Amino acid sequence: MSRLWIRTPLAVFAEQPADGGIVVEGGRIAELVPMGEIPVHDQVYDASEQVLIPGLINTHHHMYQTLTRALPSAVDKELFDWLKALYPVWAGLSPDMVSASSELAMAELLLSGCTTTTDHHYVFPAGHEDAIDRQVAAAQALGIRVVLTRGSMSLSVEDGGLPPKSVVQDEDSILADSARLIDRFHDPDPLAMTQIALAPCSPFSVTRGLMQASAELARARGVLLHTHLSETEDENAFCEATFGCRPLDYVEDCGWLETKAWYAHGVHFNADERDRLARAGAGVASCSHSNMHLASGICSACELETAGVGVGLGVDGSASNDASNMMQEVRAAWLLQRLKYGSAAVSWRDALRWGTAGSAALLGRDALGRIAPGMAADLALFRLDEPRFSGAGDPLAALVVCGAHRAEAVMVAGEWRVKAGALVGANLDGIMARHRGAASALQSGL
Repeated sequence: MSRLWIRTPLAVFAEQPADGGIVVEGGRIAELVPMGEIPVHDQVYDASEQVLIPGLINTHHHMYQTLTRALPSAVDKELFDWLKALYPVWAGLSPDMVSASSELAMAELLLSGCTTTTDHHYVFPAGHEDAIDRQVAAAQALGIRVVLTRGSMSLSVEDGGLPPKSVVQDEDSILADSARLIDRFHDPDPLAMTQIALAPCSPFSVTRGLMQASAELARARGVLLHTHLSETEDENAFCEATFGCRPLDYVEDCGWLETKAWYAHGVHFNADERDRLARAGAGVASCSHSNMHLASGICSACELETAGVGVGLGVDGSASNDASNMMQEVRAAWLLQRLKYGSAAVSWRDALRWGTAGSAALLGRDALGRIAPGMAADLALFRLDEPRFSGAGDPLAALVVCGAHRAEAVMVAGEWRVKAGALVGANLDGIMARHRGAASALQSGL
């Protein structure tokens, strides 16, 4: 196998010194190189003007929502009203729109330095039986690692939920497709490119029976669980009024704390709930841009970590973030958590850690998220030649503090997927043209 030396980067975000760079072999990091040493190699990538970090990992997204960015009817609403405004629009999704939105979101993520992403697709109008299959195809074409969650909604507005009847499914169909996707696509290997998880949308969009059955299927098949939880005070009030308990109590009663799960947002967990999450080995995907956009609150990231709960980052849906940029999400987490806890309590290193090793831990992917021998060769490199970086004293800190937003090069599993700031083997103009056409067609139905 060839040995690629990524030589003498400006700085490296790693636990051990690697001033001379790293060697990549067979899809893994083979060696960290001390400054002044020349490793055995047969290829060289000159990183002397670039900062090297582990590939960023996105733990929560709704890629189809890239089709409804900055939609006037929804942009100034909080969560429940925002959903009510958008569900009728999303009911017009076509299968080709799922493909176009997934392709665009994954391309945008890669260009921001993201090497592994999740997605939570839960809108299934008639004819969308292959929606997740289409997402797998998009990921394979672009070469990004994915953990795709088979989302679901079974309660329409007629059943006391929020979405129209046309986008929900019956429980038997949901569970049958969940099992099919696990059988067809889930790879348990530590370096898997494609994995599947199960993800009922939220406690207020599915029945108790589906929550319980999803947990049972996840345990039986060895896959993770995911859902939105404790995102807003409205959700807490809904659960207390409907179920007589708080959201975490409800999912625990449904068997979710018996299975490895990670939860999106986790803004309003109290101290007792943080302890229970820690005992269950659960994690929280913090989504700073989305929580600010919808005024949902601030995730208690430091208190979660102190309690022993894993914390990662997610860009969330592009109708509440309006971007799929993981490097910008790292900066937003740094700023928002400093606002909550104080500038001395949260370092830019914390934010980068949440977006790399922290996110990897949420997904049970111990081979991802760090630069160390034996880890996956998932890497992102950034140049510092934009005006925003001029005069920066610490190249690594500058990525977060000065606001990096586009990677110069991105490697996934030892293969370049972005070079010279452009996608490798994919036409971004074509991806954007297809996406704009899909967004126009969806919004024209308003």
